[in-house]
Amino acid sequence: MASKIFIDADVVIDFFTDRLPFGNPASEIFELNERGKIQLYLSAASINNIYYIVRRFLGHKSTLKVVEELTEMTEIVGTTKQEILQALKNDFKDFEDSIQYSCALTINGLEAILTRNIKDYKNSEIAVFTPENYLKTKKDIEG
Repeated sequence: MASKIFIDADVVIDFFTDRLPFGNPASEIFELNERGKIQLYLSAASINNIYYIVRRFLGHKSTLKVVEELTEMTEIVGTTKQEILQALKNDFKDFEDSIQYSCALTINGLEAILTRNIKDYKNSEIAVFTPENYLKTKKDIEG
């Protein structure tokens, strides 16, 4: 069974824009998803940010294709009043990350959150990794 992994918007943006030096690890994460080794989850709240930033790199039409592709590659979890209220209680300094964390909490059996902003998740009860560090743990497990 594939590991359930929640990805922050920064990892998605790195993947679709091939931002250096983060593009390669992000690509490896998406490849693991494609091979069925992991199942990627993303919050609906991230889609706006992803569109806004990726559009600056690729333009409107290409970015709409990116969003469509993203919806096929990931499971998207909702951001409802419940997640917002939870985010207010999480004791996170960054409110957007608190919302992301609240969305991640709704996923049963979630293994980890992947982000480049680990420091913003210091109060997380879920394991938090950068894509690079997560890939190292996978290599250690798989030998």
